[in-house]
Amino acid sequence: MARQAEAEWKGDLKGGTGRVKLGSGAYEGNYSFATRFENGSGANPEELVGAALAGCYSMALANSLASAGFTATSVHSSADVHLGKDDTGFLINLIELTVTAVVPNVDNATFQQHVEKTTTGCIIKRALASVPTVTVKATLKT
Repeated sequence: MARQAEAEWKGDLKGGTGRVKLGSGAYEGNYSFATRFENGSGANPEELVGAALAGCYSMALANSLASAGFTATSVHSSADVHLGKDDTGFLINLIELTVTAVVPNVDNATFQQHVEKTTTGCIIKRALASVPTVTVKATLKT
């Protein structure tokens, strides 16, 4: 199985514009220097990375819990993707993942075990292995 996405950039770095599109058609939008390195309105690649990680993590945690007999009412994940710079250029140097879940009949210790299992097994998290720091703060709501 392979998933597809595409992007096109026109012009120079600061004055140019780009467009990203998911192969499924679920999202298509513009991006620019301002949306990536300033606070301009529009998409940027780092947000898309964050959305991919948050989506994957929520699904993986729900699956881990369900496999142990705990069906989640909801698992909400948000990712703060930090852009930094090192000797070779810009990089994603930190991703802070915040997870809030409602899971009936599970205690916090068991929940945190599934969080840890998901943190090491999430497909997108594994794909982001070159990011120096990825933190996960998970809260079980009762």
